[in-house]
Amino acid sequence: MRLFFNLAIALALLFLSACNSEKTMQQEEPTDFTTFVDPMIGSDYHGHVFVGASVPFGAVQLGPNNPTQGWDWCSGYHYSDSLIIGFAHTQLSGTGIGDLGDVLFMPLSGDYTPNFDGENPYDWQAKYTHANESVKPGYYSIDIDRYKVKAELTATERVGFHKYDFKGEGNSKVLIDLKYGTGWDAIQKGELKQTGDQSIAGLRFSKGWAADQRVFFHTEFSKPIANFEVVRSDSEKGQITALVEFEGNGVLMVKTAISPVSTENAKGNLVAELNDWNFENTQKAATEKWNAELGKIKIETASIADKKTFYTSLYHTMIAPSLFDDTNGDYRGTDKEVYTNPGFKNYTTFSLWDTYRAAHPLFTIFQPERVDDFVNSLLAAFEQQGKLPVWHLWGNETNTMVGYHSVPVIADAYLKGFRGFDAEKAFHAMKTSALLDERGLDYVKELGYIPADKMVESVAMGLEYAIDDWCIAAMAKAMGKTEDYELFSKRAEYYRNYFDPASKFMRGKLSDGNWRTPFDPISSQHRSDDFCEGNSWQYTWLVPQNPEGLIQLQGGEEAFLAKLDSLFSISSEQVEGASNDISGLIGQYAHGNEPSHHTTYLYTYAGAQWKTAEKVREICTTMYTDQPDGLCGNEDCGQMSAWYVLSSIGFYPVNPANGAYVFGSPLFDTVELSFPEGKTFTLSTQNNSKENLYIQSVSLNGEPYTKTYITHKQLQAGGELVFTMGNTPNKDFGSKAEDRPESVVY
Repeated sequence: MRLFFNLAIALALLFLSACNSEKTMQQEEPTDFTTFVDPMIGSDYHGHVFVGASVPFGAVQLGPNNPTQGWDWCSGYHYSDSLIIGFAHTQLSGTGIGDLGDVLFMPLSGDYTPNFDGENPYDWQAKYTHANESVKPGYYSIDIDRYKVKAELTATERVGFHKYDFKGEGNSKVLIDLKYGTGWDAIQKGELKQTGDQSIAGLRFSKGWAADQRVFFHTEFSKPIANFEVVRSDSEKGQITALVEFEGNGVLMVKTAISPVSTENAKGNLVAELNDWNFENTQKAATEKWNAELGKIKIETASIADKKTFYTSLYHTMIAPSLFDDTNGDYRGTDKEVYTNPGFKNYTTFSLWDTYRAAHPLFTIFQPERVDDFVNSLLAAFEQQGKLPVWHLWGNETNTMVGYHSVPVIADAYLKGFRGFDAEKAFHAMKTSALLDERGLDYVKELGYIPADKMVESVAMGLEYAIDDWCIAAMAKAMGKTEDYELFSKRAEYYRNYFDPASKFMRGKLSDGNWRTPFDPISSQHRSDDFCEGNSWQYTWLVPQNPEGLIQLQGGEEAFLAKLDSLFSISSEQVEGASNDISGLIGQYAHGNEPSHHTTYLYTYAGAQWKTAEKVREICTTMYTDQPDGLCGNEDCGQMSAWYVLSSIGFYPVNPANGAYVFGSPLFDTVELSFPEGKTFTLSTQNNSKENLYIQSVSLNGEPYTKTYITHKQLQAGGELVFTMGNTPNKDFGSKAEDRPESVVY
């Protein structure tokens, strides 16, 4: 009996051990963060996000394209559409101007014959429904009923991989179109030719937002080509559309590599990155690449919707900047020369007017290995064009938007300790760009302001320049350049020259020193007045480099807080519909456009952190959702999403280059940030709930922490920050002057 009892105990212990072992294995199983990403979020309304297959920061964005119907189709695709014309290999994500959409492929059934005419330029287009689509990071699929084809897409950095399953009778065909673009550019030169039994190659030169864009490609098919025919050409622009036919139906796989340099380099990219026909393995590799990046920030929350919103936002920050070189290091500069072995990975698609505010500071936290390459890409462009990039797109300077916002990106990197670039060269580039005589800078040097009767968007331009000049001054000080520090510190204060003490608004000043009249702080005519995609209510707060000075101009803390309250309470009626860019309104505050992104955090500089918490929580929960219309404005290459990623964690970099992150209202129970050398920084939130949005107290590494900000150096050191939350404001938290954020932290 005792033997039986002991045997039973042993078996029970063995069973429990096995269960615990299985449980442990389940717990240790790596999280698939891609399951929390929905690339459709932001594809409706004005989000303009890219939908399709890519890898983090890849050169290829392979996705579906609709016939463009205007502004909301800037990415080539909009959720409201139901017509597909094919799959292009380059796309923009979230921009307010369209371009790219290069090298379009469309699988067709054997009975298709081209019938191009002016009324129907896309005679091959087909209807689809979202029920027949599937998309996740690194993968897209769609059933095309018209041609009885299931199309699947995945990608490597420089190669788009298509898998077409032709289910109809007869031969299968693939149309390749170079004319299309996104409808925002015009083809200048096209070339399509068969290069082997199973390969073709070509090029597309176009003129659009990028005035001289050049893309070369090499394509290989998994089946021999039965017939290759150029079905549309132009006597001046060359070959535009080709039809490739294959015997029979079934699965056809297509690999297309792109290059900014040559078709030979494109072929080299294909050999280096995708030298087999295993679609599933390529998709799996893409998923692993996304997981590796998404997993650098781990969150815990009971809300699946919030988790989807967070990881989709994080995903959206990694579509751009995008690689702009070949596997051998070659790339084409802004001077159209080819550069070899530069010693860094070259990038493009720098939407700097947007991304300098939060996306690039976010990269210093979770993409430190790419920061030096970003900076070196900007410096290389400087050497080629004589100034730092303003808005860099596929080897082109577009000069889009105001400011020279390569500057804060470089200064922030330097001040945070990044040294993988030549600091002297970087400072020379910053100073040279700031001392040019273009885009109103001649007036800045002569008068200290840009006259409203000489240039449009003068106030917006001048305020943005002042931010950049503060960054130059900060880097000059760190490098011991006293004269430069003094010059640019003075210029950083020029924001005062646009402030009208009588009205307490930023406004246009004429050449004679008088204010432009009449003046209406709500009026916005979109690019035809003194502001850029905004009005005086929104731009009056654009002094992130010196909130203390702005508080002084408004007449002190009490007056400042009252005016800031008014921003959020005054009627939105007069600006609604004035411009698509002015969206996401709370009163006159416009979260759908970037100049407002720091504004909610300014309360903290006047000792009212609890007001920041209220507004930040409202924006996080009402202007970002897990639905297709879940972005309240243009994504702008990651900036809208970067705001959410940082704000939902609990902080935001008001000044883009002073290394400080101002507290808001954390959403999640736990956030873990991974840093190099195995260090982690954890942010924990006690008493977390929808109602408990106010910070009651904070501790850092077990000790009381009274400041309302934390520095980048503190994050990098590792440790734990604990927020204790409540449903009523603790107005004492951050009220003391010594606990508030400051302009100068380093």
